[in-house]
Amino acid sequence: MRVEPMTPEGYDLLTREFKFLKEVEKPRVNHEKQVAAELGDRSENAEYHAAKEKLRHIDKRLFYLNGMIEKARVIDPEGLDHSRVHFGATVTLERIEDGEEERYTICGVLESEPEIGLISVHAPLARAVMGKAEGDELTVKLPAGLRAYEVLGIEYIPLFSLKKQIRGEADFSFA
Repeated sequence: MRVEPMTPEGYDLLTREFKFLKEVEKPRVNHEKQVAAELGDRSENAEYHAAKEKLRHIDKRLFYLNGMIEKARVIDPEGLDHSRVHFGATVTLERIEDGEEERYTICGVLESEPEIGLISVHAPLARAVMGKAEGDELTVKLPAGLRAYEVLGIEYIPLFSLKKQIRGEADFSFA
């Protein structure tokens, strides 16, 4: 079983969604299904079939979230060695070929937002940079080809202060 590292905030969000779906959303949709079933012939009852479909989606999501909770390994980046790149690090890299700087934060799968530089710990670049220190060079095979980098800086910035998309109960709902 592959372990899924995540921050304490990421784990809290994951368990909040699981609890919301199980204790609020699923009972609400079950009630919708019961009300629709009371309307009569189920074979032509669109509300009944829609509620059944929502329940299937909720059950699939609950199954996925439960698996992620079981595989979760909560890591607080504040307690790690900040002289090297570890989970939760924000690392500034310089592309050796053209001197361009890139900045990435290594996070869990459910916390990642690649479009703003929050990359999954399982991404090729994240795996290549793990354990490196300032001044270290690395070469990594990316979809665009082989790239060489130098580590310019390592910071530990609270991950959720960098995120643009933080899900809440409105996002958990299947309404």
